[in-house]
Amino acid sequence: MYRSQFISSRGNEYFCDIDEDYLTDRFNLTGLNADVQYYQHALDLVTDVFDVECEDEMRDHIEKSARHLYGLVHARFITTTRGLAKMLDKYKKGEFGKCPRVNCGTQHLLPTGMSDVPGTQFVKLFCPKCEDIYNPKSSRHASIDGAYFGTSFANILFQVYPALVPEKTTARYEPKVFGFKMHAAAALQRWQDNKREEMIERLKAQGIDNPFAMDDDGDDEGDLSSGHEPMDIAGADDL
Repeated sequence: MYRSQFISSRGNEYFCDIDEDYLTDRFNLTGLNADVQYYQHALDLVTDVFDVECEDEMRDHIEKSARHLYGLVHARFITTTRGLAKMLDKYKKGEFGKCPRVNCGTQHLLPTGMSDVPGTQFVKLFCPKCEDIYNPKSSRHASIDGAYFGTSFANILFQVYPALVPEKTTARYEPKVFGFKMHAAAALQRWQDNKREEMIERLKAQGIDNPFAMDDDGDDEGDLSSGHEPMDIAGADDL
């Protein structure tokens, strides 16, 4: 069967098996004929009724379209009750990977799309604990179209199963030097220095000389550069 072969193929581990009755219900496929080349042949192949003799090149085109069709239907199926249950099972088993962030404690990930438009973004992995996204480790998974999972799936899953929402962690990495925490003022100073350099580069790009040069050169002449007249002490003996 096409679906079982597709799911078991290397690189397709993120996909779940779409129920046959969902695939054969034309209502669930509304509008997809405009997005898939050789739509009817592709649908016949996915539903195991394809029996047309064709050349190898044509067969390759149909198989490519069948994969695209399966992906687009998959994005719709995984937002249904049955589809959510299948993806939940894979999520609990950690089949989508674990969060690389140390403070998330190997939290399981979920596949998500950055766009619902096919061919615009590759699939990403969402961590519900730190609420950030990551690239898949495997190149086989990193090349999957994000539209095959959509932008809503992960959010819908946790709305349907709110008990699965992990507790957010407040743990943050604290930089240290020889075991001592770095003072907040030091971090602020580095940030200010970086912003200063960025501003200087932007001004240089616009043909403006460094406006901080006087500040840098006049650090040792604070009284003279402040605009005040120097105190006259020549007549001190007259007091």
